[in-house]
Amino acid sequence: MNELFGKTKIFEKEQQKYTNEANQYLGNPQKTEGLLNKAIKIANEKKGSLGEVWEKLQLFFELVKAYSKGEYKNVSPSTILTVIGTLLYFVSPLDLVPDFIIGLGILDDAALIGFTVKKISTELDAFSKWKRAFSDENPLD
Repeated sequence: MNELFGKTKIFEKEQQKYTNEANQYLGNPQKTEGLLNKAIKIANEKKGSLGEVWEKLQLFFELVKAYSKGEYKNVSPSTILTVIGTLLYFVSPLDLVPDFIIGLGILDDAALIGFTVKKISTELDAFSKWKRAFSDENPLD
């Protein structure tokens, strides 16, 4: 999907813009929870359109929530900023392809989620293993 808009530099630029904004969320659990609630609501509304990135997006929610609550710290700050930045992009109605464009507005969101997954795959895999081994509850509850 990254090839949808050509070079990955477009995604890197967009991601960096939102990652800079993500700094405001670190150390602010209430603000982070508000972002998660908004992103979860949008994700649930667009579940069918998200396709294969749906599960990865759910993992992003769980990672940010576990990190924010202090339950999981085995992740670099840059990775958390990247994930929060991706969620900020996801909830923004004005991104590369505005979300109000029916049929296309979610494609750039899904592509950026996929790009982020590839970028942080090692840490995401480690979190996923931790989650399976040490977490009895659903962090989205």
